[in-house]
Amino acid sequence: MDERTFGRSQQHASVVGLGTWQLGADWGDVDDKEALTVLETAAESGVTFFDTADVYGDGRSEQTIAAFLSGRPDLHVLVATKMGRRVDQIPENYVLDNFREWNDRSRRNLGVDRLDLVQLHCPPTPVYSTDEVFDALDTLVEEERVAAYGVSVETCQEALTAIARPGVASVQIILNPFRMKPLLEVLPAAREAGVGIIARVPLASGLLSGKYTKDTVFPENDHRTYNRHGESFDQGETFSGVDYTTGVEAAAEFAALAPEGYTPAQLALRWIIQQPGVTTVIPGARSPEQARANAAAAKLPELSEATLSAIRELYERRIKDQVEGRW
Repeated sequence: MDERTFGRSQQHASVVGLGTWQLGADWGDVDDKEALTVLETAAESGVTFFDTADVYGDGRSEQTIAAFLSGRPDLHVLVATKMGRRVDQIPENYVLDNFREWNDRSRRNLGVDRLDLVQLHCPPTPVYSTDEVFDALDTLVEEERVAAYGVSVETCQEALTAIARPGVASVQIILNPFRMKPLLEVLPAAREAGVGIIARVPLASGLLSGKYTKDTVFPENDHRTYNRHGESFDQGETFSGVDYTTGVEAAAEFAALAPEGYTPAQLALRWIIQQPGVTTVIPGARSPEQARANAAAAKLPELSEATLSAIRELYERRIKDQVEGRW
């Protein structure tokens, strides 16, 4: 699989990575054996970038990755984790002492002396404009606790503020055919600055797979049940912020645009891969079949201008008004 470079850190990531939120929590139950099989299949398919967080299963996702990699010393995988969501979301909590504590915990969970890439995990908006926060992140690099740092954001404006910080190596942002706003300013700014873009929620929480109907019922411990209106965290993380009924209808139209040989999910991933400025896209997977199919999107032919135009038209007609003013 092709790899791309985070310009400022010179780290490499496969164009299709693996998001591991679902291996920790909030997507229904996944047992340890299934989780390890997903990691193994992704790696065998050429994936060299795993994205996790200290809050996914309260460390379970990090520990699962560590267990897998400890048995595969032949693999070279860049592991990005996140920190900050295990405490009250107030700017005052984003200080060096807390960073060191959170970093120590993630290093233990992952079984490493130094983290490859640590990201602030969608912190309060004022954090992005606080010099002391980024001074503290620089200190983590100087202390060799982390090799590089980035941010995970909810809004395009947060992304632009972060890109202006000279030490930021990457920005993780929601980008998919139902969330196109980052194409306007964020991706061009990141390309100019040499900041990597990690595209998350690429399938709009599964909507873009085309598998769901208005009658689909998700488990009670799945955020697609309990966070549809932002009850537990930012609504944009669930179905990309799109109303579920609208999303299902639009997803059916999207699926019809898939060229021969593409699944709807692969169409969404291929669309993201083709956007200039994207470094890696991080779909999750709950089964080896999903992991294998996601990785295969990297080798599919580029989408035609006609298909790209049709996807844009669908977004502007059905989705744009719901999401662009909010994120």
